[in-house]
Amino acid sequence: MTEKEIIEKTQNINKDIFNEVHKVIIGQDDVIEQIIISILAGGHALLAGVPGLGKTLLIKTIAEVFELDFNRIQFTPDLMPADIFGTEVIEENQSSGKRTFRFIKGPIFSNIILADEINRTPPKTQSALLEAMGEGHVTINGETHEVAKPFFVLATQNPIELEGTYPLPEAQLDRFLLNIWLDYLPKEQECEMINATTSNITHKPKTLFHANDIIELQKLVRDIPVSSNVVNYAVELSRATRPENPDAPDYVKRQIKWGAGSRASQALIMTGKARALLKGRYNVSIEDIKALALPVLRHRVITNFHADADGVTVENIINKIIDKLEP
Repeated sequence: MTEKEIIEKTQNINKDIFNEVHKVIIGQDDVIEQIIISILAGGHALLAGVPGLGKTLLIKTIAEVFELDFNRIQFTPDLMPADIFGTEVIEENQSSGKRTFRFIKGPIFSNIILADEINRTPPKTQSALLEAMGEGHVTINGETHEVAKPFFVLATQNPIELEGTYPLPEAQLDRFLLNIWLDYLPKEQECEMINATTSNITHKPKTLFHANDIIELQKLVRDIPVSSNVVNYAVELSRATRPENPDAPDYVKRQIKWGAGSRASQALIMTGKARALLKGRYNVSIEDIKALALPVLRHRVITNFHADADGVTVENIINKIIDKLEP
C-alpha cells in the first residue's frame, strides 16, 4: 500500500473503526480512541478501572479489527519471567541420540498483549515485561528473540485492592505512553450493553487493517508535520507541571512533588500526530494536544501532601493548567 493509498484510506478510518468496535463494545468512545492512538503512535498504555467493565473484550475486539494476534497474561504473585518470555526444552534426536535445545515461545510473542493486573506480580517479572516493551526483543540464555511487529502492551491495574500488590514505581510508569481511565457506563449505555450481552445474537467485527498496514500507519504518523507553536505549547504544558520551574503557577509549586519530564512532551506530540491521522488530518493542532493532556500527564505528575490535604487530584491540577495556559 502506497503512502497516498494509506492517506486516502485514513480519511474515514475513525468512523470505520468505531463502527466495527461498537458491534461488540457499547460506549467508551474516549477509551477506544486512546487505545488506537497508542497503537498508531507505537507506544504502550496503562489502563486503570474497576473490574467487570469489559477490558479484555475491548482489546480482543480491537485486535480483530486490526487482525492482530492477541494474548492475555494474568499477572499473579507466582508469575516468573519465563512464564512470559518462554523457555528452552531439551529434545533428543531418536536416530542419532543427539540432544539439542529448542526455544518454546511464551505469550509475549503476539502483537497485542493484555497484561492483566500488572501490579499483582513481583518487580522482577514487571521489569522483564517492561524490558521487552522498551527494547522490542527478549534475551534467553544469551540468544535474542525479536517480538512481533507491531507490538502493543496494555497493562491494567486494579485500583480497589492494594493488599499484596506491587505498584509500579513512577520511573516505570513513565514507560507507558498513555494512562487511560476506564469508567462506568452511563445508565442508557449500560442498559444497551445488558440487552446486547444477554441475548443469543452475537456480532463479529470486520477486519479493516492488517499488521503490515499498522506498521505503515505508524511510519506515516511520524511523517505528519507539526508547527513550532504546537511544539512550543506541548513543551510549555509539560514545563508548567514542574514545581522547580520559575514560571510554574503557584498552585503547582505548592501541590506538586514531581512534574512531567521531557518524555511527556514527546508523548504529547506523538499522540497528537496519531490523533490527527485518526481524524483524517495531516497536521497537528493544539486541540489534539489538549485532548490528550490528561492520559499523557496523569501518571507522570506526582502530587504532594498539600494536594492530598486539600483534596486536590492530579486531574484537577492538569485541567487547571490547560485552562490557564495560553496557546
